[in-house]
Amino acid sequence: MSIKDWPEQDRPREKLLARGPAALSDSELLAILLRTGIPGQSAVELARSLVDRFGGLNGLLSAPFEAIMALPGLKQAKVAQFQAVVEIARRVLAEELKSRDVLTSPDRVKAFLRLSLQHLDREVFVAIYLDAQNRVLLVEELFRGTLTQTSVYPREVVKGALMRNAAAVIFAHNHPSGVAEPSHADEALTRALKSALALVDIAVLDHMVIGQGDVVSFAERGLL
Repeated sequence: MSIKDWPEQDRPREKLLARGPAALSDSELLAILLRTGIPGQSAVELARSLVDRFGGLNGLLSAPFEAIMALPGLKQAKVAQFQAVVEIARRVLAEELKSRDVLTSPDRVKAFLRLSLQHLDREVFVAIYLDAQNRVLLVEELFRGTLTQTSVYPREVVKGALMRNAAAVIFAHNHPSGVAEPSHADEALTRALKSALALVDIAVLDHMVIGQGDVVSFAERGLL
């Protein structure tokens, strides 16, 4: 049965307009983005199958472009819509971080970093430079590596922080394996960066490791 044949109060778009987006399930929200289904599946049924296949909306929206494109019924235009939604969310979070003390909203920092890094297939090391009020000055990718490691040079990190006139910094990098657990090398690097930056009075507030849907904070683990 096509969604057009459903009772009006059960159609995702009409339900959203009548009751608000919070009343919709993940599949119903996704169906509004998809707009149409495929032969044998309505948009809602297709959305439900995608959510199940990727383990939720987070898994779907962070999946590689090629993995989504390979599925029946998902053409380039639909995948582009997914990516646009993720980028809009990332930019909204970035704007929020620039306007407030990031230490009062650690969950927003984690959400921003997940959207920015968890889908990447190579390790990327990022610095979030902060002013004296812990507001974001700039988010910068410093180093890009391989599937399993990134070479990080403390001298270049210190130079970058001084150039941005940062008072503090938060570091982050992703684990393409999907496991966010910090390695011994991650811990040693963090200690080295903290020591180097302390010489120029720049504080390291955190180092976050981004996995698939998970973020580990060094500060919360007591590793700083």
